[in-house]
Amino acid sequence: MRVLCTTLGSPSHGRAQLPVLRALAAAGHEILVATTPTLAAVFQHDDVRVVSCLPEFTPSTFAGPALAELTERTDLDEAERQELFRRLMTETISGTLARKLLDLLRPVVDDFGPDLILRDGMDLSSVLTAERLGIPQLPTPSGTSNTLDPAHTVEGLNTLRGELSLPTVDEPLALAAHGRIDYVPAAFSYSQHLPGSLAYRQTVNVERTSILPRWVAELPTDRPLVFAALGTALPELHRRSADDTPSDKMPVDFPDPIETLKTITEAAARLDECSVIVATAGLAVDGSGLPPHVHLTERLPQPILLEATDLFLTHGGFNSVRESLRTATPTAVLPQFGDQYMNARRTEELGLGREVTDRTADGIVAVCRDVLADTGIQTQVRRARLAMLALPEVESAVTDLEKLVG
Repeated sequence: MRVLCTTLGSPSHGRAQLPVLRALAAAGHEILVATTPTLAAVFQHDDVRVVSCLPEFTPSTFAGPALAELTERTDLDEAERQELFRRLMTETISGTLARKLLDLLRPVVDDFGPDLILRDGMDLSSVLTAERLGIPQLPTPSGTSNTLDPAHTVEGLNTLRGELSLPTVDEPLALAAHGRIDYVPAAFSYSQHLPGSLAYRQTVNVERTSILPRWVAELPTDRPLVFAALGTALPELHRRSADDTPSDKMPVDFPDPIETLKTITEAAARLDECSVIVATAGLAVDGSGLPPHVHLTERLPQPILLEATDLFLTHGGFNSVRESLRTATPTAVLPQFGDQYMNARRTEELGLGREVTDRTADGIVAVCRDVLADTGIQTQVRRARLAMLALPEVESAVTDLEKLVG
């Protein structure tokens, strides 16, 4: 079986795909990953073939005529702007971006001849490619798959179907006509629109060489351990947006991750009853003057550290959400952009943590202390972990996908 996997966005998208790809490769199937030059490194230690045929993902990748409406709507409050942004992004993903990816991926697809496509949630071009080839396609775990409203993609995709001489499809859920892959059980699903999934057990062994530094093992254990991180997407967007020309920049402001990290470290300094680790993702943050219970580090193997963490102060990316569910770690969610706001609300609905709505250091401290003291959250995260552990192992995805391909 020949499996094409598409990956764009941030490294977290690739890491979410690795467990299934490894299982398929171990079963003898041929895997081709089509991705960007930067994300190719995510797959370099695995038995898959990688082709860097996609452009680096920058804010201007998304910029298109549809997004110009954001700059014109000065009458909207922040919640209304976020909702409009999500709708316009969905239309762009199913229009401008999908057309671009179709052109870039077609020679790769036609040369490889896949039997199955496992696609990035932002890659809707592969929905049309699968229809053209008469093969199944499934979205892999991502915040985009969870929050994208399929109803807003129909017009754009049908326009592209017309250009490809494909029949129009008015069923929005054609995006997941053969289901989707997830690592979260139905009772704790973060998907808003797509149907039930092929769900498998979340693994903590994503990066094969993961190991915690010795200083972590020497932290005091008579106090709660708090881990704070902003993920990979926002810092990467921040770095790449600096290279965009003014005309290429997104017509919506993203939070400054450096300023957010400064606020987080200020909050960490006030949590003097805890040990706090803050991951900076390589961004320059001044750690001088911090009290000894605060530890700055560029990066740690998050899935492993969460096994011993009492509270996760997170941006609410879907990888981080799943990893905290797997380890029964309560969360204080400080969303930054995109699906993270919906993930924060869903986390509260499920009783797994709280959203930080007061984004000052005082607001962060208050939510962290509330979550640490909430026994109901402690009970619910343990329930979620048991549900996660009851899922079948990821290796069973091989049989499921083989049956799907037939």
